[in-house]
Amino acid sequence: MEPTPFPEPSYPRAVLFDLLTALLDSWTLWNAAAGSAEQGRAWRARYLQLTYGCGAYEPYEDLVRRAARDTGLPASAPVFLEEQWDRLPPWDGARELLDALRPHCRLAVVTNCSRQLGVRAAALLGIDWDVIVTSEEAGFYKPDPRPYRMALDRLNVDARDAAFIAGSGYDMFGTAAVGLRTFWHNRVGLALPAAAPEPELQAARLEPALPWLQSFNDPALPSVDKERP
Repeated sequence: MEPTPFPEPSYPRAVLFDLLTALLDSWTLWNAAAGSAEQGRAWRARYLQLTYGCGAYEPYEDLVRRAARDTGLPASAPVFLEEQWDRLPPWDGARELLDALRPHCRLAVVTNCSRQLGVRAAALLGIDWDVIVTSEEAGFYKPDPRPYRMALDRLNVDARDAAFIAGSGYDMFGTAAVGLRTFWHNRVGLALPAAAPEPELQAARLEPALPWLQSFNDPALPSVDKERP
């Protein structure tokens, strides 16, 4: 009896990525700039409050500085953050995932920062990105739907034919509004924000994203059970 052949992978046409949390370890840099993990988390939480509440785009660097002041950090903290920007380390598994997807999918970044810092950070992954969209270009910060839609428009891909790799639970508000199936790389074990839609899959590492993407368009392929960090 002939063995049953494995089905061929069935990738999405495009995969969109959050950059500064899903692919790059920005947590460590923010904490180093703040002087401790506790201060770094407080600073970052205040920055997120400002970005989610500002509506139309305000300069990323201004919001980072304002959040530092609001949490009692010295002016040297945001200066250090920007000076060390090109040392943001990729999470382990990030480059391997991108290399595995490159022959099969178009690849894009959708990130909450300025154009200048977004392009610099995206270059750290060593990938020839098809599209890079920053909140500065879109005119709004995620999870407003406009940055995601801009990336899809530039890729010329419908949301139903694309996947999103999130780094923040807040991404779920935007991807649900656009219709993007979402994997949440929840590296530091954060709680899903109140009222946020569930991701299709979440994990504390990037490795489970590849089989999920390989079975994206083929219901006959085995699905990956949801994994909690």
